[in-house]
Amino acid sequence: MRLLGLDPGLQHTGWGVIEAEGSRLSFVAAGTIHSSRTRALAERLVEIHDGLREVIDHYQPAEAAVEETFVNKNPTSTLKLGLARGVVLLTPALFGLKVAEYPANLIKKSVVGAGHAAKEQVQMMVRVLLPAASTETADAADALAVAICHAHHRASLAKWGARDFREVLR
Repeated sequence: MRLLGLDPGLQHTGWGVIEAEGSRLSFVAAGTIHSSRTRALAERLVEIHDGLREVIDHYQPAEAAVEETFVNKNPTSTLKLGLARGVVLLTPALFGLKVAEYPANLIKKSVVGAGHAAKEQVQMMVRVLLPAASTETADAADALAVAICHAHHRASLAKWGARDFREVLR
């Protein structure tokens, strides 16, 4: 099954596509969608949407997974990140994909084994788990980590009839 992992950001949105067959994972592609700081906010959101549309059209994933956003100290930055995250959640849903969400700590724990792992540890383990992966940016590596996490947890979520772990924990 082809899975799309997404790491939302207004300036840089990471994406990663993997193939999951049972417990076997293989790298398909990864990259980063960049929005222009000089453009208006609405235009930047369109850039993210259009970039994701191209990725979905080209790689045809069956499901998508998105990293949940943490709250920044700066409320303006948090709001802008939330808007970008909205586009990242909406775009795969418009294509009829099931979209799961995972907290950052669960992603790190799924990939590294520790929920508070450093970014460098996550990137190193992504390269270990997906040796063919070309992770040109930290955002692309983070998106692949989201896809790996989803590959590990999607069967459990399906058994529980949940879209994400918040539903399970209720």
